[in-house]
Parts: sequence; structure tokens; C-alpha cells
Amino acid sequence: MRIFSHSASPWPLAATLLGISLATSTPILAEPSAARGDQEEAGAKKKGDEPDKIDTENLFGFTEGTDVGKKGEQEILVDTIGRFSKRRDGPGRSGYGAAQPIVSYQYDLTDNFSIEPGLWFDARDSRNIAGVPDKSFGTFNGGSLELKYQFFKRTAERPFSLALQAEPQYARITPIEGQGADVYSFETRLIADARLVPDRLWGGINLIYDPQVARLKGSGEVDRSSTLSVSGTLMAKVAGDLYLGPEARYMRAYEGAFLNRFEGHAVFVGPVLHYQVMEKGYLTLAYSTQVFGHDRDPDFADRAFNLNQFSRHNLRVRFGIEF
Repeated sequence: MRIFSHSASPWPLAATLLGISLATSTPILAEPSAARGDQEEAGAKKKGDEPDKIDTENLFGFTEGTDVGKKGEQEILVDTIGRFSKRRDGPGRSGYGAAQPIVSYQYDLTDNFSIEPGLWFDARDSRNIAGVPDKSFGTFNGGSLELKYQFFKRTAERPFSLALQAEPQYARITPIEGQGADVYSFETRLIADARLVPDRLWGGINLIYDPQVARLKGSGEVDRSSTLSVSGTLMAKVAGDLYLGPEARYMRAYEGAFLNRFEGHAVFVGPVLHYQVMEKGYLTLAYSTQVFGHDRDPDFADRAFNLNQFSRHNLRVRFGIEF
């Protein structure tokens, strides 16, 4: 009896040891799977937080994009806006053309804030135009300081962005008449844009308020005016580094620096082309023509366009190099 009971005793002990082994080995086998799951989740989250690879800052035409470069990045920019064709003052030949080249330097102080001081120039030729003296000259015009803050970047999880841009400006020549003056203005833009189709389609919209005070040289007469504008655009990637799309702007002119008295409005439409010339260089072309306008001046109220506060055609050429 003693021999039988002694030989049977190892079985319960073996079962116990096997159960302990299985119990302890199960979490060890599960740990790599759980770790992989955590890594995949972290990777997906990181990918979703990655900013959009397209820089919309200069992608659009007369509409600005929200983007600001990385901290420490710099850019040299040549930006020219031309305005052509206004109302004839009488019989005979007439013509109006004014171009405003701006040479500026942009520095990104942080990933969300940039400053851009600029030098302005002015070249124009006008003859037989209502309300505009006959002039033909080119000269240095003044300067500006653009300050821009982007509230957040576009990502896969959040494909839109928002920015605020303020630009105090000083000019020596009135923008329409080309008369000598001390002109102070403060253009402010609320900017929004979005990636509508990944790697294919982007859209942007601006709300712009631009008050201006001009003291004419000689007479000392002070003129106060302001404009309120909305612009919007869609840009599609059509081939490689080439982008193309339509743009529309609605502009309202006021007497007084605080939108005091409505004087007229106009609607502009036209195409925009953006080409990435090199990895750090780009060229943007935008053309805009007035398709509708109304002037409250009784002398021009029955005309089809508003050519008193605005011109008929606008052209913008912008070239920049980042480094």
C-alpha cells in the first residue's frame, strides 16, 4: 500500500506545475501583440498630425494663403501688381496703366509667425482719364511691414487652417491718381484655406479691410477712404509642379477710413497659375477683370462698370526664392 500511494503522487504535482506554466506564459505571448498595437496607434496618430506638404502662402493669386514657414526660414520675394484701363475723359486717345513692384524679405520668427518688410516702387502712364491727371513716371514709392500669424497648421486630421495678417504701409504717391502725398494705410486680412482633395485640390478665402489716409503735398488736403473685400479661389494640381484655378473678388469702396459712406463696388474674376520652378523657387501669375460694377457718383451711376474707384483689369506677377 505504501508503494502504490508513493508512486501515484507525482501526477497532481505535474498538473499543478503545468497549470502554473500556462498561466504565466499567456501574458508573455500577448505582450508583443499589445506593443505592436500601441506602436501602430502612435504611428497613425503621428501621421495624422503631419502638416500638409503644400505651402499655400503663395499658391493663390490675389488671395493669400495661411501658411508660414518653419522657424528660421527666409524668403526673397518680388511681387508686382498692375492695374490697367479706366474711364476716358473725352474724345481722343486715352490710356491708363499703373504698376506697383514690391521687393520684400520674409523671415519666419517661429513656426507660426513671420515678418516681411518690403520696399515699394511705382511706375505709371495715364492720359485723358476721368479724375486722373496726365502723368508718366517711375519712382520709389515707400515701404511696408507685413506681420502674419497662423493659428494652426493643416493636417490629415484637420485639413483647414486660419491666419491673421496685418500690414502697415507708407506710400509717397496716391494709388489711383499718382499724385504726391503722404499715404498711410493698414491692410488687415483674415485668411482661411483648406485641402479639399488630398494632393489634388486646395481652396482659400480672404476677408480684407484696408483703411487709408492721404495728405496731399502742396495743398495739405486730407483724403480718407477705405475698402472692404472678399476674395476666394480654388487651385488644382494639373501636372507635376503646375497648379491652375479660378479666382473671384468682391470689392466695396467707402469714403472715410471706417467704412463711413458707401461709394461703389465691383466684382472681378480671372485665372491663377502657380508653378514650382525649383524646389525652393516659385512663380505665380494671376489675371483679374471687372465683370460687374456700380458707382454711386451721379455722373457715372448708369455705367456698366465702376472705373472711378477701381480699374478694369488687374495683373499680379509674383516670384520668390526660399532659403
